[in-house]
This record gives sequence, structure tokens and C-alpha cells, in this order.
Amino acid sequence: MRKFTLTSIVPRALAAVCAAGMCITLAACGGSNDSDSSSKKSDSTSSQSSDTSALKDMKQIPGITATGELGKKPTIAFKTPKSVDNNSYAVLQNGNGAVIGNDDRVCSQGIAISVKDGSELDSTWEKNTPDCSLDLSNQNVTAAYRELLVGRKLNTTIAFGVNDSNSSGTSYIMVLTFVSKSKDYTKATGEEVKDVPANLPKVTRAKDGKPSITMNGYKGSDKLVAQTLIKGKGKTVTNKNTVKVKYTGWLLDGKQFDSSWDKNTTLDADTYSGGSNTVIEGWQQGMVGQTVGSQVLLVIPPDLGYGNKAAGSIPANSTLVFVVDILAAY
Repeated sequence: MRKFTLTSIVPRALAAVCAAGMCITLAACGGSNDSDSSSKKSDSTSSQSSDTSALKDMKQIPGITATGELGKKPTIAFKTPKSVDNNSYAVLQNGNGAVIGNDDRVCSQGIAISVKDGSELDSTWEKNTPDCSLDLSNQNVTAAYRELLVGRKLNTTIAFGVNDSNSSGTSYIMVLTFVSKSKDYTKATGEEVKDVPANLPKVTRAKDGKPSITMNGYKGSDKLVAQTLIKGKGKTVTNKNTVKVKYTGWLLDGKQFDSSWDKNTTLDADTYSGGSNTVIEGWQQGMVGQTVGSQVLLVIPPDLGYGNKAAGSIPANSTLVFVVDILAAY
């Protein structure tokens, strides 16, 4: 039997909402941010009664309960052995905290429970390591998941069925309690750094935060340069985080080869190897030690970039120059 860890279970449980064709509806479904809306979600039956509900194709998990103080680790009970479907859920506890909004980042504590015998496979509660990867401002969040969460209150507990079809055949119920929320930055916000070395490229910013660059005769570096331009006041990024960023990249001749600003998108990038949001090593190293809200100038030599291979419009053996705004870290 494989080893269960919440770092792999939580994203898969969240992804279960996207199973069975649920990803076809990605737009926000207009859940209310008024505090009254959470009381209207006292159960999910009312949501399913509408033909227009994004939840209408999601099965509910019968016969499962949660007891205990809201916002604390719940006690989960159901008759075993139990069968569950992917794309299934049950609202177990209605919360008593702040109302979850359309553009919040929501953190959850989780318990994975075997449906075979009710044993606990893993939990984040004991080490207090909530998962904060759920970004409701991301338009790729399914309409069903958005409808299920937006307008509810923090400390709500929801169970999701995960019918594992891999070789271990271990199906489980993922019980998530949504314990906190925040809003990501939309651009770097903090103190302008005054002592930026004069020989580096010069960065200016438009009113909306979009950076422009003048290479200033800069010839590059054979070592990674990670120069903070704006010092944010958020959490410090570690080598175990994923960062949400906006960025623009240039070659040393000043030619821009990519920009999330131009595409009005953001990027999630892992600061470690082997994650699902893998980026070049120069990015992994350059983000560590920075703070959320910061803007960072990265100069990445070829051996920490794409090396002796071309990548799209980036020639082989290129030194890369990026300006990166760190909007969140989780």
C-alpha cells in the first residue's frame, strides 16, 4: 500500500471536483458575498434543486457525520466498509467565521479517512500545516467548487469522495475544514529598495505595476543575481513553497520573450524540484528568501536556465533577465 501524505492527497481531493466532466464550466457562478448567503447554504440540497446549479451533477455522500467544535479537528463517523464516487461531496458542518468571497485564497485543514475501515490515513491538524493552494481568484476553479464554497463561512467542513483507481485501490474520504482566508496581491507592494547596484538593468513600472527595463549596457553574470527592487512585507518564501507571480522576461539584448502582464495571467512556480509547477532552477533559487509582496530582478545564467538548448524564442546558451512580482506563497 502506498504511503499517504496530505501534500499529495489535498490537491487530488480538490481535483476530484473536476472529474467526470465538471471542468467544462469554469466561470464563477456568482455566489453572494453577503453574510446572509451562508445561512442559505445550510445544506446542499437547495443548490442541487436548480437545473442551472453547477452542483447538480455531483453526487452527495450519504451517511457521514462530523461532530466537534467548529474550527477544530472534527470527529468523522460513517458505517464501514463504504463506497464513494469521485465527484461526490457532503457538507458536514456549517461554519461560523468570515464569509468566503469570490477572490479569496482559502486555507484548509484536512483528514484523509479510509472508506474500507474508517482508519485515519493522514491529517494536517496535528502539525497545523493547512493547505492554502485554493485560489478562488483563479478562473480555472470549477463552477461547482466555486458554488460550493463562495458565500459559506470559515470553519465549514466538507467531505469529498476520492475513488482511487490506481494499483493500490485505496479509496478514501477527504474531509476539509476551511479555516482561514486572505487576498493575494495584484502587484508588488512594499518599500522601494534604495541601494540597487548601479550596474544592473534599470527597471521602471507603469501605474498598474507592469515593469519595463533598460539593459543599461549590462553584460550578464555567470552567477545567479536575485536583486530585490521592492521589499514586500509578507511571509518569507522557503524552498518548500509554491509562489504565485507576475513576471516579464528579456534577453540581454533587451528583447522581451514572455510576459504574464501582457497575457493578464499569473504563474504558480515551485521553489523545489519535482512539483507540479516546475520552473527553471534559477527561479527556484531566486525566489527563496524573498518576501511576498516583493518585486525581484533575476539574472539567470544559462546553466540555471535552459542551458545549451533553445526554448521557443529563447536561443541556446542565453542569459535570462526577469522582473518578478511575488503575489502569494503557499
